[in-house]
Amino acid sequence: MYRIRFHGRGGQGMKTAGRILGTAFFNEGYEVQDAPRYGAERRGAPIFSYVRADKKPIDERGIITNPDLIIVADDSLVNIPAAGVMQGLNEHAVLLINSRETAETWQNRLGTKINIIVLPVNSSVPNPAEMPFIGAACVGAAARLLGVVGQSALVDAIHEELQDQGPDIIKANCDRALEAFEYMALYENCVQQRQAASALDYQQPEWIRPVFEKARIAAPTIHAGLTSVQVKTGLWRTLCPIIEYDRCNRCWWICSSACPHNAINVDGSTPVIDYDHCVGCMVCVAQCPPHAISAIPEAEADSEIKKSMQQLAH
Repeated sequence: MYRIRFHGRGGQGMKTAGRILGTAFFNEGYEVQDAPRYGAERRGAPIFSYVRADKKPIDERGIITNPDLIIVADDSLVNIPAAGVMQGLNEHAVLLINSRETAETWQNRLGTKINIIVLPVNSSVPNPAEMPFIGAACVGAAARLLGVVGQSALVDAIHEELQDQGPDIIKANCDRALEAFEYMALYENCVQQRQAASALDYQQPEWIRPVFEKARIAAPTIHAGLTSVQVKTGLWRTLCPIIEYDRCNRCWWICSSACPHNAINVDGSTPVIDYDHCVGCMVCVAQCPPHAISAIPEAEADSEIKKSMQQLAH
């Protein structure tokens, strides 16, 4: 059985990518499962989608913990534990990363010798998070790495899953998928199916009996309040709001009330964005009456935040 996991951010098309690859597998005569997993997050939040494919009926259910192929559309997710990119990664799996870095760089960063393949980011795109048709590129690359999904099955799957998007969008996705498909020719068929564990060879693990502790320490219930402040949801951002204080009218009750994540604090009558917990939903940008809040790519945020704070100080 092939077990594939797509990782990306909300809005990058990972759900659609999983459906396209699942349909392409089906066109090649495979039994297929494909499904996304995400909560009530927004654009930019980590999500993943999984695909299973086999020539026999698939009895497995649930998330894929031991994948054969992991596809990462946004390399900034690798360092976020909650994204779960590294879950189940071992010497059997192949890790495909959309990145400007080399495979050797990633092996050094991760301290591993696993098979890492890089799908290079288009140099004409300044912000990798906004790379157009990245889902199609990931599917095209995955199809070639698997070696069992042909170009015709891939193109047919894109037409079927995107049939309501119009011919121009479909063509652009097909072109991007086929471009990635050709780029991965050197690595064709490098993903191998993992053999299922046999019940006959099962060995019962040696159980460890933990020391009994008080419920306040050992129980999973959180007894203390305000613990959500420890979750740095600012890591979800792909766009960052910046307040131009020279234009700000100090009508703080509008932006602070409109923020759905309570990430705008008020210092006297001045709104201040809590960047540790601002998820980049851009509601404040839309609500600001004098248009004093603008959205910029997260990659450029540090310098612009400093400028904004300097305006506030003066």
